[in-house]
Amino acid sequence: MATNKLPAPQLALLANTPVTNFGCEEEWSAHLVQLGIVVKRHIQIATEGALLGCASENEALGKLAVISDGAGQFKVLQHGLCWVHAERLVHKLIPLNEGHQEDIAQVRDEIWSFYKELKEYKKQPCDTKKSALSKEFDRLFTQKTRYELLNQQLKRLNKLKSSLLLVLERPEIPIHTNGSENDLRELVKRRKVSGGTRSDLGRQCRDTFSSLKKTCRKLGVSFWKYLNDRISQSNVIPSLGSLVLQKAHPASAY
Repeated sequence: MATNKLPAPQLALLANTPVTNFGCEEEWSAHLVQLGIVVKRHIQIATEGALLGCASENEALGKLAVISDGAGQFKVLQHGLCWVHAERLVHKLIPLNEGHQEDIAQVRDEIWSFYKELKEYKKQPCDTKKSALSKEFDRLFTQKTRYELLNQQLKRLNKLKSSLLLVLERPEIPIHTNGSENDLRELVKRRKVSGGTRSDLGRQCRDTFSSLKKTCRKLGVSFWKYLNDRISQSNVIPSLGSLVLQKAHPASAY
């Protein structure tokens, strides 16, 4: 909350309150009103901070890492960068002569070779490979080419080393955002065809059912059976939240 510049008076109110657990969103909202935190921006910062605090207290959620294209809103928890998006900074450069073209092609080849080495590291991580990959990263992104714009992009990527190499500390995380990109593809196609929904309620329904469907698919649950189970109120199928936690920690008693 402090990092996102919640004003000191409001921050002090939240820090000194004896109440720290809330059973539902309504209880939390009522607590904020009672403390006098009513400005929309302050409510958002406080709520996001409380949710992150809750996640960090949960053993299954506290180790979550977010892999993104670098957009600021995704810089939460442990943040890693997508290598596919990082390489695009080099791929989109427009060469001015043959020398530039050759240097861009060479750097791109080196980046994708390094990417393959990271994929191999994920399969069999070890300290020796970790050290070697870190040194290779330094060499790759501090080299000088004949194209100044390419040098600037390499320098920019070099400053993002900790985020691009988060996989060396967390071999289990992905090194790209292909999964989330694929999840959004259906929504993008619908938007291209229809231009969007007619109302906010329609948007909420579309997004909710799309999320449920994709979550069921990832968990190996039939979406049709899930809907029938909930509509009939049989509740034979466990909550999707519990199934997600069970998949994240198979040995846990969720």
